[in-house]
Amino acid sequence: MTTTATPAAELAVIGGSGFYELLADAERITVDTPYGEPSDAITLSEIGGRRVAFLPRHGRGHAVPPHGINYRANLWALRSLGVRQILAPCAVGSLRPELGPGTVVVPDQLVDRTSGRAQTYYERGAVHVSFADPYCAHGREAVLEAAAATGTEATDGGTMVVIQGPRFSTRAESQWYAAAGWSLVNMTGHPEAVLARELAVCYTAVALVTDHDAGIDAHQSVSQEEVFKVFAQNTERLRALVLETLDRLPKERTCGCAATLAGLELPFELP
Repeated sequence: MTTTATPAAELAVIGGSGFYELLADAERITVDTPYGEPSDAITLSEIGGRRVAFLPRHGRGHAVPPHGINYRANLWALRSLGVRQILAPCAVGSLRPELGPGTVVVPDQLVDRTSGRAQTYYERGAVHVSFADPYCAHGREAVLEAAAATGTEATDGGTMVVIQGPRFSTRAESQWYAAAGWSLVNMTGHPEAVLARELAVCYTAVALVTDHDAGIDAHQSVSQEEVFKVFAQNTERLRALVLETLDRLPKERTCGCAATLAGLELPFELP
């Protein structure tokens, strides 16, 4: 089915590698967008009295690689359903020896090293959004509170560098990122975060470390098999953290994300 303009959800989760479902008994819908099809059908559930949308960013079964994701369609579809706050679990490599596999990190900064990805909705006019702090402060606070409540140790803060993929980094690249002071490496966090900001939607990344990146351990390299294995081992723990966070996200937005587009003249009407 195709959605109408009636809001169907206020919160959303965009699931990363290995996180293809939030709740088993959810309603599945399809959503049309001006940017094409999202990665997959969206599922709708009620959690704690609030409607929640779930979208697997790679599609079910990981059919879509990071450089092939239709990020604009994904974010537009969620906003058109009424979503105004997004949690974004993702798999990351660690650039820090102390952040080992299984560690949960709530990043506070992002560095874009991708290329060729459509990363804006505003192809004409002067629409320059603030992106100094790429993640919602209130969303990050909710994740950290949920982590404490569920007994999940979570690292507060860290810079996530987003690479083009689908290949992993060379040792030299990994050492370069670490020397710059960055903590995590990922393939999907950009342009997802900035597109959410352009739609005035709160966006909070929740990063699960699956490996030490190639330059951190001179004797090891990253493999897809190991990444998927570690994520699978931690999926239920991450799901519990996400569900607890959804219950703690503010019902009224008072963060800066909500006012991102105030005073700007948009070239089209947002859903």
